Amino acid sequence: MPRGDKSSYTPKQKRQAGDIEKSYEQKGVSKTESKRRAWATVNKISGGGLKKSAAKKTPSKKSAVKKSAGKNLRLKKHA
Repeated sequence: MPRGDKSSYTPKQKRQAGDIEKSYEQKGVSKTESKRRAWATVNKISGGGLKKSAAKKTPSKKSAVKKSAGKNLRLKKHA
């Protein structure tokens, strides 16, 4: 994928970039600069293009066990 390729972005991210770009142009920023700023803003908000594996990652069972153990300890202290 060549640098600057936007094919990995979701339709929502593309729409957001377009809206942000229009906003910058209304403020008097040049077309190329507004496009650059718009994509930088989208990247900052969403962390870049579509990430298939990282987006669906669920918390491990170990962290869930730790959280529930902490709740049990707090309940026992007050009892």
